Amino acid sequence: MADIRLLEPSIEYAGQIEDFRNEVLEADADCGDIFAGCFGMSDMTSGEDWIRISRLLRDPATSMEAGAKVGEISYLAVRESDDRLVGIICLRFHIDHPILSVWGGHVGYTVRPSERRKGYATEMIRQVIGKARELRIPKILITCDDTNTGSEKAIVNNGGVYEYSVDVDGANVKRFWIDSGMQGSR
Repeated sequence: MADIRLLEPSIEYAGQIEDFRNEVLEADADCGDIFAGCFGMSDMTSGEDWIRISRLLRDPATSMEAGAKVGEISYLAVRESDDRLVGIICLRFHIDHPILSVWGGHVGYTVRPSERRKGYATEMIRQVIGKARELRIPKILITCDDTNTGSEKAIVNNGGVYEYSVDVDGANVKRFWIDSGMQGSR
């Protein structure tokens, strides 16, 4: 199990958020949605700016001000041994939205390119399932491109049950459901 903890964004990580963004931009420049789970990161002006956006998204009353129709909580995945930001994951409050209900899902995440293939995505998802349970979300939809075998493995390792695939602008996106373990969920 990867030694990380999920933390809500705070000013002490502003510099690491900027470094994370720059590393992803450089390594994943040719990818489509390079900042999955990092709403507003493409357009941020600073780490502090992204933290402000994340705080607006956390409250459904202010999420529209940040440019989102659905509120969410963003978490920094911070390695405990050296306090390094290794990934970012978000949990959306609901998926009652045309994109989220089809291919966006409840959860989006990005692992820092230099920290991939170390089990962090699996652990980030495991921990966010507990957060979904706390928010009384019984089942979460999580998706990945069919070519992203690492993401698919992380989802399946957390109990993800494949439902079907959808075409999104010529790319095949797989849909998985994960039971949060909430009492009374199916």
